[in-house]
Amino acid sequence: MGYRPRRMKFGIFLAPFHEPGENPTLAIERDAALIEELDRLGYDEAWIGEHHSVGWEFIPDPALFAAHMAARTKQIKLGTGVVSLPYHNPLMVADRMMFLDHLTRGRALFGVGPGALASDAYMMGIDPSTQRTRMVEALEAILPLLRGEHVTMETDWFNLRDAHLQLAPYREDHLPVSVAHSLSPSGPQTAGRFGIGMLSVATAAPGGIGSLEGAWQWAQEAAGEHGQEISRDDWRVTMYFHLADSKEEALAQTAEGCIAYNQGYTGALGVRFAEGEDTIEAMVERGGAIVGTPDDAIEGIERLLELSGGFGALLCSMREFATTEQTKRSFELFARYVMPRFQGQIDSIEGSLSWAQDNMRELFAPQAAAQRKAFEDAGMEAPARSRRRPATPSQQ
Repeated sequence: MGYRPRRMKFGIFLAPFHEPGENPTLAIERDAALIEELDRLGYDEAWIGEHHSVGWEFIPDPALFAAHMAARTKQIKLGTGVVSLPYHNPLMVADRMMFLDHLTRGRALFGVGPGALASDAYMMGIDPSTQRTRMVEALEAILPLLRGEHVTMETDWFNLRDAHLQLAPYREDHLPVSVAHSLSPSGPQTAGRFGIGMLSVATAAPGGIGSLEGAWQWAQEAAGEHGQEISRDDWRVTMYFHLADSKEEALAQTAEGCIAYNQGYTGALGVRFAEGEDTIEAMVERGGAIVGTPDDAIEGIERLLELSGGFGALLCSMREFATTEQTKRSFELFARYVMPRFQGQIDSIEGSLSWAQDNMRELFAPQAAAQRKAFEDAGMEAPARSRRRPATPSQQ
């Protein structure tokens, strides 16, 4: 049996994806309003992406957006999902993240990656073949800086001289750091090398689900080689989900948006689907999405836990396949009926009900006797107790 967290964390991985052709200011506000709603519903985390081209994902600075959301939310943690480290000087990244941790009063989460879009790297004159190496070099500087150390380090793309941060960590256990994992061993190996968390972000891609099977093994092997310890609690898996009152309804609500995304965004990146493979049904069939009822979501999470061996958090890889109201309803259904099943909030309540039902005679007979005695003490006859249920309004 694989690992099961005592209390699984849930949240959203918000790139965000917005189909071109609408007011971007209103789209950004819709993202902000959604995070506010998730905060109200008790979700744990919201991760925001960094992108600079292609038109669908236009938040360029996730830390800036997280700072904006810190004032509009109460408890949800706010993460960078992810900062593309090759695009930035490591001292500036560490300084901004430490500042964000103070602005959010310890609610900041730091996600890093090499950069996902070749078009971003092209505009900055960065050779894509160097991005993973640059990410590792940046982490070699950033992690000591976050620990309060002085760093002197020179590479072919940055030079630090006795670099250090002015701010100390807001919290005693320091700022949590996670690295993106897509399909290759690179992300898990980096997580193991540095003893940090992992964000598996490519479950919707062909082969993405299959990559989860080897991800933890790659991370563990690298951790052993570098004398590090890692925890499945710090492994976050992203998965698109959408819920409705029936599976047919959920599929219908997401059908058009799924095809628009696959033909528009992924098509712009050069991805081509075989006939019928760009539909929401195909996405669900290959395990890249959970679409249906709360019961379908519970079954889907159980399958993910079994396939991966266990992880600590599930993040909805948000796509606007459905309308705003349908999306809000989906997240509400998930919070009401799915999250409690994996957070230890259901068994005790159902156990209390079963205990009362199993011991009804012993528990409630004294109460009935006390009521009869109250009537007797008042010199009145107790009313007969009916065994029939009262009529419903439709029966009256």
